[in-house]
Amino acid sequence: MNHLYFTEEHHSFRSSFRSFLQKEVVPHIEKWEATGTIDRHIWQKFGEMGYLGLTYDEQDGGLGLDIFYTVIFLEELQHINSAGFAAALWAHVYLAMTHLNAEGTPEQRAAYLAPSIAGEKIGALCITEPFGGSDVGGMRTTAVDQGDHYVLNGSKTFITNGVYSDYLIVAAKTSPEQGNKGISLFIVDRASEGLSATKLDKLGWRASDTAELAFDQVRVPKENLLGEHNQGFGYIMQHFASERLIMGVNAHARSEWALAYTIQYMKDRTAFGRSISEFQALRHRIAELTAEVTMCKTFNYMVAQQLGQGQYVVKEATMSKLMSTKIADKVAYECLQFLGGYGYMEEYPLARHFRDSRLGPIGGGTSEILKEIIAKIVIDGKSYQPAT
Repeated sequence: MNHLYFTEEHHSFRSSFRSFLQKEVVPHIEKWEATGTIDRHIWQKFGEMGYLGLTYDEQDGGLGLDIFYTVIFLEELQHINSAGFAAALWAHVYLAMTHLNAEGTPEQRAAYLAPSIAGEKIGALCITEPFGGSDVGGMRTTAVDQGDHYVLNGSKTFITNGVYSDYLIVAAKTSPEQGNKGISLFIVDRASEGLSATKLDKLGWRASDTAELAFDQVRVPKENLLGEHNQGFGYIMQHFASERLIMGVNAHARSEWALAYTIQYMKDRTAFGRSISEFQALRHRIAELTAEVTMCKTFNYMVAQQLGQGQYVVKEATMSKLMSTKIADKVAYECLQFLGGYGYMEEYPLARHFRDSRLGPIGGGTSEILKEIIAKIVIDGKSYQPAT
């Protein structure tokens, strides 16, 4: 399968990126998991190596590479068993920066995108609200036009990088009476007066900082409007497909890691005088899990290729996240069981993996919402079109 999507250059990149992670990231993971704070220097190292700008334009400091470099980037981050650290990176690169790249003016790109690629600034995307969840159109945060600036009031929650980021991409109602047709996006600087962040205590993804944000009379300059006035909902919908595919790729990659770890453990562990990898009941469960993960991986690669070709893959990306995260949770549960009591111990890596995996069917659109989107497409004949 690899030869269908990956060249020798891709394989070389995977090898060098894997080595980079082992040298620069893995020695710090335990500390970051314990403190929930990622050392600032690692962002700069990622920037220096070009890892934060793989698919972005060279004029902004990126490398202009194809989407399968992103796939490798995501997979290798999952293989170091810290979904929190991985989330901090991909939420910056593929959520916040995606909007800057797609809707930003040349001035905004120079002020925010280029430093983000260099690892000098960290971004966060702020859509979800305490009372909104997956109902983007029902958001309550408002931005009132005051001539030369907007005044932002409201709150956001479950925001990855919400505490330590330098800027926020914030969705707010600029014409509340128009519902989802009255949403705009803004770039909000961390130092803005009236902005406060509360760090949330999570079950998993503990290396990343997740916040609830409050905006109290925050002044946002007119030049920080991102894209067109009242066009924010379309921009958000436009990029949901890539976010869902990202979470699908994350899911199959962390499942591969868990299976590889578990298989090695089974080979090393003995019971009743032989390796537990020789017990048929266990072997067949591993075989089934591997088959399911491989099916997800194959499908995700196909969807990535379509997305890289510019196709609008709403249905396929939604299916990717729905099924890949479902199977990843199954893998996490089963692999922990294979380790018995040791799987339940925090000193063994599957405990963290189990906790981290559980966010898959929740974040970026719950499985329940995704099923309804798919049902609308396949049953009701609804067609989703890209924003114009």
